[in-house]
Amino acid sequence: MPDMKGQRLRIVLAEDAPLLRAGIVTVLESDGHQVCAAVGTADELREAARAHDPDVVITDVRMPPTHTDEGVKMAIELRRTTPGLPVVILSQYTSVGSLHQLLDRNADTGRGGLGYLLKDRVAHVRHFLGVVREIASGATIIDPDIVVALVGDSRRRGILATLTPREEEVLGLMAQGLTNPQIAQRLVVSEAAVRKHVGGIFAKLPLSDDGDRRVLAVLAYLNES
Repeated sequence: MPDMKGQRLRIVLAEDAPLLRAGIVTVLESDGHQVCAAVGTADELREAARAHDPDVVITDVRMPPTHTDEGVKMAIELRRTTPGLPVVILSQYTSVGSLHQLLDRNADTGRGGLGYLLKDRVAHVRHFLGVVREIASGATIIDPDIVVALVGDSRRRGILATLTPREEEVLGLMAQGLTNPQIAQRLVVSEAAVRKHVGGIFAKLPLSDDGDRRVLAVLAYLNES
């Protein structure tokens, strides 16, 4: 997993609202990044990604012409053609359906950074910039509010049924991008206890040896949610 912390990232941004698009560009450039292209449609995003070979793509979920899920579909296409391309999805709503599309294993291998954030997080500049760098480094980070919505679905079945309630809680926090020390602090337990739970998660989920097991576990969790 590359370490992009402190490095200048080359970014392609897709957001159809001109004012918000300009604001995000300003925020990114204030952190020293180069916004290679800032576009307003999915087709423009495709062309910009091909032309600039960015370190990370940031895209809105909804763009013209239908304003439904063009951004998600383009993110899936880009990660098919460029495996491992880090992508940050911005959404106005806790749209679980769009998230499932993005995490469809037939369309996404789980390699490369992946983020799914509510647009409100952009206003928290330091947090947003930190997440962008983490995604560029290969992390998988899902907005806490979206994770809460997923966790609230009591009808989860399949492979997650083998996890204990505590293991599922730990996995939910992993999906938010929390490290083991941060999870220990959140749950008021020792890091050793967290490591034990993480080990139990890895042992119970059918994870491939190819790739980061932490990322694969999070993707399994979200796909089953």
